[in-house]
Amino acid sequence: MKRREFVTSSLAASAMAGLGSTGQLRATGGDPVPEYYQLMVWRLRRGPQLKLTDDFLRDAALPAMGRLGLGPVGVFNTMIGPDSPCVYVLVPSSSLEASATATRRLFADPEFIRAGAAYINAPATEPGYVRLETSLLAAFAGMPKLDVPPAALEHRPRIFELRVYESHSKKANLTKIKMFNEGEIAIFRRTGLRPVFFGETLIGSRLPNLTYMLTFDNVEQREKNWSAFVADPEWKKLSTTPGYTDVETVSNISNVLLSPAPYSQI
Repeated sequence: MKRREFVTSSLAASAMAGLGSTGQLRATGGDPVPEYYQLMVWRLRRGPQLKLTDDFLRDAALPAMGRLGLGPVGVFNTMIGPDSPCVYVLVPSSSLEASATATRRLFADPEFIRAGAAYINAPATEPGYVRLETSLLAAFAGMPKLDVPPAALEHRPRIFELRVYESHSKKANLTKIKMFNEGEIAIFRRTGLRPVFFGETLIGSRLPNLTYMLTFDNVEQREKNWSAFVADPEWKKLSTTPGYTDVETVSNISNVLLSPAPYSQI
């Protein structure tokens, strides 16, 4: 078996093993085909490493990803959260193969190698990062495509909130995903919580979990809209429905507030 076929099939097998839900890897009927997301976290050290990584993402990685048909790509810096400095990069793909082969295709691009030379060839004594972590996610059926916020298209100020919901079992994780698909996403939108994406984590740490991102104009709007959501009668009814309570579906929630890099496409 060729290396490309092996990598792709291995990743697909791992995704299938971690998935467990129906309809995530393949849409049925006329429904949109859900996207896949690579969520990468660059854990950095203060000093020259920050500029080296920023230059690489802006001048080499994002342009090359665009040439591969990947995107829009989001690049975000930690505002409030652990392990600062940290850079989060969100890369949407139209298929599992596109995600699986992205790195190989990047390194086959001469312009990427040229533009990213300082980062790619960084010596062990001056690396581009302390640690790089990557997760693979499948978009929810209830939101199969990433939604670029209008503020990004209009180059207006905005902030983002990235939230991870861990569950004690895959069954509980799938129940929480169903809860989002069949009601909670609609309540989010109605109460002003604008989603960017929702994803079931297929490969990554702290499994099983789901991950999603919201966007706001500012911190004040975030507080106002979350308050509206918590007080919403429909949400109160849904969240106390037997089988859907947090005690039954969610074991831990973590979140981080992010600001977009000037060149972020999201």
